[in-house]
Amino acid sequence: MASDLTCPDCGAVYAAGPDEPWRCGCGHALEFTERPHPQGDPLPLHSLDTSEGLWTFFEFLPIEQHVTFYEGFTPLVDAPEWDAEFKLEYVFPTGSFKDRGATTTLSRAVELGVEKVIEDSSGNAGASIATYAARAGLKADIYVPADVNQSKLMAIQRADARPVRIEGTREDVTAACLEAVEGDASDTEAEANERDAPFQTGEGWYASHAWNPAFYAGTMTFAFEVAAQQGWTVPDAVVLPIGHGTLFLGAYRGFSLLNEASIVDGMPRLLGAQAAGYAPIVGALGGETTAENGERTTIADGIQVTEPARGTEILEAIEATDGDAIALDSDLIESALDRLHRSGFYVEPTCAVAPAALERYRERGVLDEDADVVVPLTGSGLKTL
Repeated sequence: MASDLTCPDCGAVYAAGPDEPWRCGCGHALEFTERPHPQGDPLPLHSLDTSEGLWTFFEFLPIEQHVTFYEGFTPLVDAPEWDAEFKLEYVFPTGSFKDRGATTTLSRAVELGVEKVIEDSSGNAGASIATYAARAGLKADIYVPADVNQSKLMAIQRADARPVRIEGTREDVTAACLEAVEGDASDTEAEANERDAPFQTGEGWYASHAWNPAFYAGTMTFAFEVAAQQGWTVPDAVVLPIGHGTLFLGAYRGFSLLNEASIVDGMPRLLGAQAAGYAPIVGALGGETTAENGERTTIADGIQVTEPARGTEILEAIEATDGDAIALDSDLIESALDRLHRSGFYVEPTCAVAPAALERYRERGVLDEDADVVVPLTGSGLKTL
């Protein structure tokens, strides 16, 4: 039976189903009532059957496996030039770590008997949700910025999802999507067609990578894999990009669960990287930005988010792990991107934000020279063609 949802703020409980709300009536994000833990000691990596990919860790997940390409267990490789290990999250089926959340989110949708999913995205999450919806045989509407990268738009279209391009900011895209989810429409379908606008019926389950707890159930498997690949220990630090913070919070939740289950002892420091001009977490912390005169980063479109859905949770995760967050300018990101490409890591620009932040953290003395650091490389360069 599918897990119900609860609000950790006011305590409200909502029954699982295709009509379940996408957030609590009090405005807070919802979580699963179930928080499963495995029993017994974990097997060493060489004894684990990883053929199910991230679903190897099904005992941690409050969702049954229904929609999968057996994704996960991405390589963890040495990166000597950075004195770190890179986890190659860009080798997923759609070229992005967002597949971690898509497999669990669409599995949840199938569990609930959903017929259509709706998502808003700058590109990667939309392509991932569209692809896994196709795998599940479900309809999908994906709301994207009007200037979305063409390769990501094509991925959405060729999965037979319906892209809805919205003019304006990333927040405008979310607002239009929520109108569709909630059915806030005053015109008829014919009138909408005349205006070349989406007809909003309120039909569809919000498969939001920012709000839906099923997505975070998937991204927390990142932490399980890192721990298994390091002999069931945790690194000193993990440096991650922050837009809506889906991988950042997933890592925090995953390492926290491992500690609660007494599988590991200790938490890594979680160090965030944002794009200058789109850095609300850095602003809330009073942290560093490398940009001058309020200049906005012109690349790294995947994390150009000014109002993260779970911003308070991100700040709490940073505080709990003695973490930090910094904002990077375009020059530092482009320099890191060039270094990555020359080293054989063909990633997209957004992906270079975390390695660039790693260098800055070391320069500031936030990280010791011999610190064990893991950095995820989150998106493939093939998606920028």
